[in-house]
Amino acid sequence: MSLLDTRVPAVVLRIDRNPFHHGTLGAARSLGRAGVEVHVVADSAGSPVGASRYVRQMHPPPLPGASPDDILAVLRHVADRIARPAVLVPMDDASAIAVGRMRDGLAPSYLLPAMPGGLAERVADKAELAAVCASTGVPHPTTLVPDSPAEIADVMRRLGLPVVAKWSRPWLLPVGSGLRSTSLVRSVQQARELFLRSEEAGSRLLLQAYLPPGPDRDWFFHGYSDPSGTVRAGGPGRKQLAWPRGAGLTAVGCWTPNAEVQALAERLTDELGYRGIFDLDFRRCGTTGRYHLLDFNPRAGAQFRLFEDSAGLDVVRALHLDLTGRPLPDGVPKTGRTFVVENYAPLAALRAAPGGRELAWYAADDRSPGRAMWALWCRHVSRRLRERLGTPAAPVAAQTPRTIPRAASPSLTDNEKASS
Repeated sequence: MSLLDTRVPAVVLRIDRNPFHHGTLGAARSLGRAGVEVHVVADSAGSPVGASRYVRQMHPPPLPGASPDDILAVLRHVADRIARPAVLVPMDDASAIAVGRMRDGLAPSYLLPAMPGGLAERVADKAELAAVCASTGVPHPTTLVPDSPAEIADVMRRLGLPVVAKWSRPWLLPVGSGLRSTSLVRSVQQARELFLRSEEAGSRLLLQAYLPPGPDRDWFFHGYSDPSGTVRAGGPGRKQLAWPRGAGLTAVGCWTPNAEVQALAERLTDELGYRGIFDLDFRRCGTTGRYHLLDFNPRAGAQFRLFEDSAGLDVVRALHLDLTGRPLPDGVPKTGRTFVVENYAPLAALRAAPGGRELAWYAADDRSPGRAMWALWCRHVSRRLRERLGTPAAPVAAQTPRTIPRAASPSLTDNEKASS
């Protein structure tokens, strides 16, 4: 008998058009292995996710820059196709924020946690997050918001060089703009050039004190906050390797006990009244030893499958169980377990893993996505090399997906590392 209620399907939603988002595949596998019918609303243009045996059907996503009404129309169309209530699982910030805005319009077709209105958008906004941390007493790097190019020199003197430049609402960055959600700037001129693109970016530019990376300094916490506010499933993890190095997504992570990180996560979600899945990023200050919250992602992180406990519970399964009225089993944490994203850390995928390991793409019971990923990754790397060498790229024939027409394959943007 399945742990989950297999009568209730799931819809995995991702608006960001990143074909290498392994978290989407992880959600489909986690629910599909438990017997749940999984529908994925995401770009299928070359995405390995559509090759998974656990995906019942891929559905076209909203177009880039879609309005809330457009997103709602897409989700209603999918609901009409499924013809029964489904658990909705957002997999990127844009999806989580859109769902938070449209809760009333999505009911009763979709089952959702009882999240306070606007909270997902508040914690995902980098400027708002600084205020949230200040009000809850959670350490956060000093963050300043210049109002004009003239203020930037003063701000950078106060913070010291280099500084971290962030766009307040990175999910609004236009595709193809070349703007990065986060960047390290080493001069006043660099910061001023970014500031002058604020209108194009769609949100304010923040300048933040830089906490240098180092051994054992980068941590994350994944969890599911149930209706009572108790954090279930998930746990603290240590980022052993990032892609890009020092500032990107988790390429190799390990489930590692950390009482201080866990206490900060539980305090923050409790004081905010947060409900549902969340993913937090922390960095330990090498000088003070304090853990500073860098990001609050109001959805599942891409490496959430690291935290499958002895009862088979992870945060996505916890969501489905809770929203379908089933109890969450009490499992034992599999501390020492590792998670490896093969295309970003191929050598780590070959090393021994005494504590157990899960790969992002390869799975013995679902091999096709791994093969599709390597084919797509080789084309992506070849294209990038040709661009650097100034060689025109030859057109690549698209493969036809299983269920919907293929659009032109998008180039990767900085959003591919936004889901840590």
